Amino acid sequence: MAATGLCEIVAICDPCEDAATETLASHPLAERLDDLQAMLGSDLDGVMIATPSARHAAEALQCLERGVAVFCQKPLGRDAEEVRRVLDAARRADRLLGVDHSYRRARAFEAAAENVRSGALGDVHAAELVFHNVYGPGKPWFLDRAQSGGGCLIDLGSHLVDMLFHVLGRREVVQIAAHLSAAGQPLTPETEAVEDFALAQIVLQGAVAAQLACSWHSNLGQDAVIRATFHGTKASVTAENVGGSFYDFRAEQFDSTRRDLLFEGTDDWGGRMAVDWARTLAAGAGYDTEAEDFARSARLLDGLYGCHMSASTTGLPAGDARPAALAR
Repeated sequence: MAATGLCEIVAICDPCEDAATETLASHPLAERLDDLQAMLGSDLDGVMIATPSARHAAEALQCLERGVAVFCQKPLGRDAEEVRRVLDAARRADRLLGVDHSYRRARAFEAAAENVRSGALGDVHAAELVFHNVYGPGKPWFLDRAQSGGGCLIDLGSHLVDMLFHVLGRREVVQIAAHLSAAGQPLTPETEAVEDFALAQIVLQGAVAAQLACSWHSNLGQDAVIRATFHGTKASVTAENVGGSFYDFRAEQFDSTRRDLLFEGTDDWGGRMAVDWARTLAAGAGYDTEAEDFARSARLLDGLYGCHMSASTTGLPAGDARPAALAR
């Protein structure tokens, strides 16, 4: 970020000694402070939050209530209520709020989104989004529901939900169904583990059907499968990683047996959302109504968790459950 010339990193707060030392080595003029309150006592325009998920909403609220803009790692909150409170605070303070939904800015996914919006596919009627990872999360708090808000669905699936709305726009959710499991067994209200596999079916306004799948510790024969496909009446488009890589991607449009390459190559996508936020902040922007997308995604995630648990409790097929979370 410092290399962009958009901002100056003036203070950091990190309880991890190694992480703090590494950051200070990259930004030697920054001051290391003991906590967020000490940081907010400095003359700051914005704060970037990269703490465990359980702290995101509370720390974002502290910043916004002091009139400081926020860029937060996803998820912004563990549920829709936490997200709503942050959005309300950002709106009251008229401060810029950003969340690191980083795959929006990967070139292949940008190319696919532009392809959909151009009308090249005709009427989009279906979407398939996948994020499977052969690895699990690297920190123990991810496996504690109270700290994380859930498992692979809120971790990896939040990218898929964001991509769905980002590409197709602010369509209302009409129907959902979900199945969540841990170590091959369906989650129940009594299950202590968080899910490591999730499947979801979603119907959006306009009869657009979407299927989402995500997992940790999958048997893939490669590091990861990351893919978004949108089907239209004229053509389809896919953006995906290549060979299991997190940095090599390809986007293609398909028309019957014809394939048109939209993008292929290595893409260092990390940090672009933060740079966009910093550029917007430097231009003097306040609250941006696009932040409402964060609430939309959070309500859908709440609904998928509630849908699965309701079906597990009643014994009904998951598609018969009607999650109240979507009515908020």
